[in-house]
Amino acid sequence: MVADAAQKDGRIKISSFARHHPNVVMTKAKMTGNYINSVYARVEAQKLGFDEALLLDPEGYVAEGSGENIFVVKKGKVYTPSVETVLEGVTRDTVMHIFKDMNIHVHERRLSRDELYAADEIFFVGTAAEITPISELDFRRIGLGRPGELTMEVSSRFFDIVTGKNSKYSKWIDIV
Repeated sequence: MVADAAQKDGRIKISSFARHHPNVVMTKAKMTGNYINSVYARVEAQKLGFDEALLLDPEGYVAEGSGENIFVVKKGKVYTPSVETVLEGVTRDTVMHIFKDMNIHVHERRLSRDELYAADEIFFVGTAAEITPISELDFRRIGLGRPGELTMEVSSRFFDIVTGKNSKYSKWIDIV
C-alpha cells in the first residue's frame, strides 16, 4: 500500500475523449469494453506530459478520471458529479462516509470545467488512486498548487480506515 497518497499530487488534463453516454453502453457496469475511452484518454494525457486525464460527460460536464471519481472543494463546500454518468466507486462511497463523519455535506451535481479551474482543492479517489490531490488542471494551478487541508484530512481518515486504525469501520476490513 502507498504510504499516504496525499503526499503526491497530480497534473491532469481534460481529455478530448468523453465519458460514454448512458444510452451507448451499460455505464454502471464494470465491463472491460467500457474502459477503452478511458485508456485512450489517459494515453493522450500522458503523451502531453500530464499524469492523468479527466473526462467530461457527453454534454460537456465533469464526469471522472480514467479510473477515478473526483471531488472538488470551493469555499469550504464539497462537490462531486452526480451519479447519472459516473461509476459509483467503492472508494467514492468511502469518501462520502468520511465527509458524513466530518459533518460536511457533499453536493452531488453537475460541475463545469470552469468550476474546477476556480476550485480551492481537487482530488481523485479510486481503488488504485486511493486519495490523489490535483495540483494542476490544464496548465492551471489549483488553489495553492499543493494538497489542501481538507484533502489531507480526508486522506488521513481514509488510510486510518483501510489500515484498520478506525474501529468504526472494522467490519469493512477483511484480514488476509
